[in-house]
This record gives sequence, C-alpha cells and structure tokens, in this order.
Amino acid sequence: MARALKWAAGLVAVLLVAGGGYYWRFVREIPVRVATPAQNVSVRVFGIGTIEAQVVSKVGFQIAGKLISIEADQGDFVKAGALLAKLDDEAQRSKLEKSEAARRQAAANLAKAQAQRERAEITYQQKKSVNARRQTLAGRGSVSQEAAEEAQAAEEIALGDVKVIEADTRVAAVLQDDANAQRRIDAVVLAQHELRAPFDARVVARTKELGGIANAGEAVFTLIAPDSIWVKAYVDEALAGGLEIGQAAVVRLRSEPDRLFETEVVRIDQENDRLTEERRVYVRCRVCNPQHQLRYLGEQAEVEIVKKVIPSGLFVPLKYIDGYDGRSGIVWTLQDGRLARQHVQLGERLIDARIQIVSDPKGQVVIDDRADLRPGRAARPQADGP
Repeated sequence: MARALKWAAGLVAVLLVAGGGYYWRFVREIPVRVATPAQNVSVRVFGIGTIEAQVVSKVGFQIAGKLISIEADQGDFVKAGALLAKLDDEAQRSKLEKSEAARRQAAANLAKAQAQRERAEITYQQKKSVNARRQTLAGRGSVSQEAAEEAQAAEEIALGDVKVIEADTRVAAVLQDDANAQRRIDAVVLAQHELRAPFDARVVARTKELGGIANAGEAVFTLIAPDSIWVKAYVDEALAGGLEIGQAAVVRLRSEPDRLFETEVVRIDQENDRLTEERRVYVRCRVCNPQHQLRYLGEQAEVEIVKKVIPSGLFVPLKYIDGYDGRSGIVWTLQDGRLARQHVQLGERLIDARIQIVSDPKGQVVIDDRADLRPGRAARPQADGP
C-alpha cells in the first residue's frame, strides 16, 4: 500500500512538472516586441562605383620632335591656352623665315608687274591716239598710206603688250597667294611645336621627359576638366526604380570612410549592364573645392541615393518576414492579445534591410525571433522595436 502511494505521488509530481513545463513553454502569456511607425524615413539606394571624369583628353603633338621644354606635371592646374611642352623648332623657324622672304619677293614681283601694266596701258593709249590722228590725216591725203599703216600696227602691238603684262600680273598675283599660303602653313607647323592646354584642366598624367622624342599623335599629357569629375556607380536594377536626375546622394570614399560628400544625380545611363544586371548612375559633387578628395580618379566609392522620404510608415526587418517574394510576405501579428500569422503587402525596401508594410495589418506586427511563437498563443507587447 505504501509502495502504491509512493508511485502515485511520483506520477503526480511528474505530471505537475510536465504540465508546468507545457504551460511555461506553450500556454503562458509571453512578452513580444512589436514594430511602431517610423517618421521621415529616407528611401535610399546603395551603389558601388569609382571616381571618374566626364571630360578626359590625352593630348600630344601633331608632329614628331625632341622635347626641349616641359612646363607642367601631374597634379598641376592649367588654364586654357597655357604652354604644356615644346619641341625643338629651329629648323621650322628657318623654313618660316624662308617662306616670309618668298612672300615678300612675290609681293615685289606683283608690284613690278602692276607698274609694268600701268606703263603698257599708257603706251597703248598714246599709240591709239597717234593712230587715230594718222588715219584722219591719211583720209585727207596729208600723210602717206604707209605712215597710217605703221601707226595702226604700233597701236595693235601696244595692245598686245598690255595683254601680256596683264597675264604676267595675274601670274604674279597667284604666286603671291601661293607664297602667303606657304607662309601660313609654315607658321601653323611652327605653332605645332608647342603643346597648349585645350581647356581649363588638371594634369593627371605625363608620359614624356625633357629631351625625349615625342612621336606624332602620341599622348604626352592626360588632362581632365576638374568640374567634370563624377562618381560612376552601379545600382542593382531591382532597386533602381524611381531613380531620377537631380536626386540627392551622399558619397563615402574608401580612403575616407568617416567623411560624406554631398552630391546629386546628374546622369542615368539608358542601357543597363546585361551581364551584371545593374544600372549605371552618375553623381557629381554639389559644392566641391578643386582640391577635394574626389580628385583621385579610379578610387572606389560607396553611393547612397535618396529616392524619396516617407513621412510616416511601418517598417519591418526582412528577417521577420516569411515567404518574401518582393511584393508580399507573411508576418506575425498580435491581435487582441493573441498571436496570428498574416499575409501583408510590402513596399519600399531600405538599405538597412527593413521593408515597408503598405497594407493595413490587423493588430500589431511582431518583430521577435523567439522560438515559442505559435498561432493563438497569448502575448503582450513588450517594447518598441528598432
């Protein structure tokens, strides 16, 4: 009898412990964290990119020659028209002097031909007057017919001389034009011995040294327009919806992770990268000193673009959403003190992995990852979620 009572007492104790454990584990009311609406939430898109320059020019000489002067180096800021480098131009200067002499000679020959033409025209007019008088006198019988014929021949010869000299004058004019053109060519070639900046620029590279030979068309300097520097970022096309030119953005450089640069979107490529499925977006500094840190081309940068600001909304971390398909998912909710599963519609996704719930959930959305959640269980809100 005593033994039976002991077994009964033991069984009761086990049942009490099991019941208490079951109650503690599955029945008792539990505290859970719930989400609360957030205010003025920035919907941002994250992208990785590099610092580039929109205007890049590799400049060099149009002719080959030996470098006798280099006036700029990488990092220098140069104004448009500033001398960058110069080739040995002694031979070309001699050619220019020779063409200048030829030009002056052609001008003198033209002046001489014009003077001869004027003289020939005067002679022709004199012969023409004499012939007119002789012909009149010959008609009256005052002079012989032979004298009249000689006067006529003299007039025709003078006219021929005028035509010949006029032709010589035209030839001299053409030769002068040719000499002028040759001088201009030699002057242009001489100017090509100097390399000048095509625009206000910063020198980012120099490939030649003093005394070296520069070949025609070979780049000697690489120039960029300082105000054309931008960050080319790649944004996942799944998150690129709503991006527009003019939207604000912040840039964080790899060399200065604790510093942010205020920029704005200035270009969005009209064609996505088919391989990486990304959209190329370009942002440019709003107010930057030419010496700012964005001057180092090729440096990696992180870009956050502010697509819009939501005045008020309910945002839930992605890890608390089951069956997420990009548009909807299932969350735990607390309705009238009981837990339940609910299907909700989702909206904007933030870069901190929170997602906006756009449908109106019944009750409060639970953001708790405890393992003892089950539909119908009693629960109470514990505190605001993150």
